[in-house]
Amino acid sequence: MSDPRHPQETMDFNRLMDFMSRYPRLSVLTGAGVSTDSGIPDYRDAHGAWKCSPPMQHQQFMTSHAARQRYWARALVGYRTLHQARPGPAHDALARLEAQGRIAGIITQNVDGLHQRAGSRRVIDLHGRAEQVRCMQCGALRMRHDLHAELTECNPQWLTVQGGARPDGDADLEMDFSDFQIPDCLRCGQGIWKPDVVFFGDRVPSERVARARTLVEESDALLVVGSSLMVYSGYRFARQAAESGKPIACLNLGHTRADALYTLKLELPVGDVLALMAERFLDVEKAAG
Repeated sequence: MSDPRHPQETMDFNRLMDFMSRYPRLSVLTGAGVSTDSGIPDYRDAHGAWKCSPPMQHQQFMTSHAARQRYWARALVGYRTLHQARPGPAHDALARLEAQGRIAGIITQNVDGLHQRAGSRRVIDLHGRAEQVRCMQCGALRMRHDLHAELTECNPQWLTVQGGARPDGDADLEMDFSDFQIPDCLRCGQGIWKPDVVFFGDRVPSERVARARTLVEESDALLVVGSSLMVYSGYRFARQAAESGKPIACLNLGHTRADALYTLKLELPVGDVLALMAERFLDVEKAAG
């Protein structure tokens, strides 16, 4: 990436470089905005409003067979985008910054696993990982591509269906889902298969919250990247940092729930800025020695 050309962009970028230099043990909180360059849509617009209908609610999924038919039929189409996605410039840059010792760890609200695939080592998947599914009766785990193969075998007519991908791995489809077949858990024979992720209306497991809180507590500062923080599960860590007197910087295109808490906010392209930052810090290291 070339250097920012607008004077204000250059000034903002230099301020973020200075922020990261002053706070070497930095925790990073990421959201959907780090994965848009990988072809995965994000949830909200620049004002924090939904770009699409809200995702599936946990209670609705667990109590309604029709809701599960709708979810899995749409997921059979939309998950292809999530499954085929590759790390983008933001993921690569954050992995390089971690390798340089400038990032203590990442708390991600994303379920795509792209931080780990880019090489980041200390990642807390706050909302779980979409690549596996769990039986809600007996707790059995299986890889999602394995379940999708079984769904395809049960519903071969869905192989030709197309639809626009959504951020949570399903698709924008409005059809008759009533004949869509969903297999039961093979181990217990009656369990409901659910992606091993936290749906809206569900709670983040307490041990993940505890690990994320410890990371923020042990860090010098917090950097929010590509997240509007509109849901409390992520916003709580910005509040924690602010209540502890830790500086918070934000790199996000648009409004966030924590705008009043930031020491510094940049509304610039996430991937471009992080990629340039990783390059600049590498140049600093080379010059030093």
